[in-house]
Amino acid sequence: MDNERNQRRFESVYSKKVRAGKRRTYFFDVRKTKGDDYYLTLTESTRKFNGDGYERHKIFLYKEDFNRFVASLEEVVDYVKTELMPDYDYDEYTRRHEEFERQQALEESGGGGDTKEDTTNNGEVESEDDMSW
Repeated sequence: MDNERNQRRFESVYSKKVRAGKRRTYFFDVRKTKGDDYYLTLTESTRKFNGDGYERHKIFLYKEDFNRFVASLEEVVDYVKTELMPDYDYDEYTRRHEEFERQQALEESGGGGDTKEDTTNNGEVESEDDMSW
């Protein structure tokens, strides 16, 4: 009985997964407390280089901190984008990820053959291995 209660306690009521390259994934989970309150867990999961499991780092974020957390995150990201690296193409990885997902979907549907290569970027060959972001 206690195990069932603990299992329910840690279940997510909402979850969002963000893949960030081949080795890193972020999870944003809304969890419920015993007192019917909610909090967020932000998890970075990184596959170990030797392929032997994953390393995870978690942040617990409570409702009273949501606004300050989001405001501060936006402020520091904006600072990097406008002050430190204004010429960087921040959409590059989004485009590459979308292209990779399209290619994966094509391969899964049987339309992409056995190769994981795509000819984009002026005829240059781009493979899954190039997506080390």
